Amino acid sequence: MVGAAPPLGAPVLKVEGLGVRIRLGRRYLRALDDVGFVLRRGETLGLVGESGSGKTLTALALMRLVETSAIEADQGAVLFDGEDLLSLPERAMEDLRGRRIAMIFQEPMTALNPVLSVGRQIAEVLQRHLGMKRRAARAQAVALLDQVGIQNAARIARAYPHELSGGMRQRVTIAIAIACRPAVLVADEPTTALDVTVQAQILDLLRDIQAEMGMAMLLITHDLGVVAETAQRVAVMYAGRVIETAPVAALFDHPRHPYTRGLLRSIPRITRERPAALAEIPGTVPGLLALPRGCAFAARCELANAYCTSVRPALEPIGPEHAVACWRHPDV
Repeated sequence: MVGAAPPLGAPVLKVEGLGVRIRLGRRYLRALDDVGFVLRRGETLGLVGESGSGKTLTALALMRLVETSAIEADQGAVLFDGEDLLSLPERAMEDLRGRRIAMIFQEPMTALNPVLSVGRQIAEVLQRHLGMKRRAARAQAVALLDQVGIQNAARIARAYPHELSGGMRQRVTIAIAIACRPAVLVADEPTTALDVTVQAQILDLLRDIQAEMGMAMLLITHDLGVVAETAQRVAVMYAGRVIETAPVAALFDHPRHPYTRGLLRSIPRITRERPAALAEIPGTVPGLLALPRGCAFAARCELANAYCTSVRPALEPIGPEHAVACWRHPDV
């Protein structure tokens, strides 16, 4: 059930026209193009889409974790409290990352250092960003493990990642992320590979921590059920672009992009009647080497016409906090 959105605070993170390109030989491929959204204090914004749509790359780009000789964020701005993260010197970004804006990664086993105890990994964040002494940091690490619902926290603090279950490892990564009480938390598929019961526990934990700290959260997921229960607003991505943004209730009740409608139709529903076959969106997300000139979804869209295939639509407002990039949105 989609609940009413609580009052939202002032914007804390603005992503404006973000673009990322990848070098392949002598040419560049556009992986993200003109990505934009606003995250307000205290709210959860769900970022959804199929695998390959650009969700994780967006998160890594705004955290400045994609810059290599072959990948760069070359367009737009990421404004955190009015300061453009993309133009910060690397040292300044290192000071901010993990302290004011933190990230929970998709796979906790690869996010954690396998040769350090989990307590030490949490303590290092506290020492690096808050200047805490070693003993105080170790004690605070135990308190954080207790805060994220880990029993026998003092014992677990001495354990190594491979000695913990998947759910416990994810709780450790959450403890690391919230150690400095960040203003923004980026959660990239925080319940991937966890069983249903543990998924619900992790989502409840994130909601409780968010309410306690008043932080904003960018929740990246492919699960619209998670979005319905957790987020106040949602941004839908496809082929490296945001193609629809809206309050959650408006998006679920009146999706205006054919892709969003397809995602919602693919959700299984429990009825008294004989269950119908699940709806599917034909085709796949186009690869970077085959991005079309017009709308990237046109080849999979039952409403597409010749204009859709030749001219790319921009993200345009169509209602209160509702915007869509689709020429045929009145017919959806």
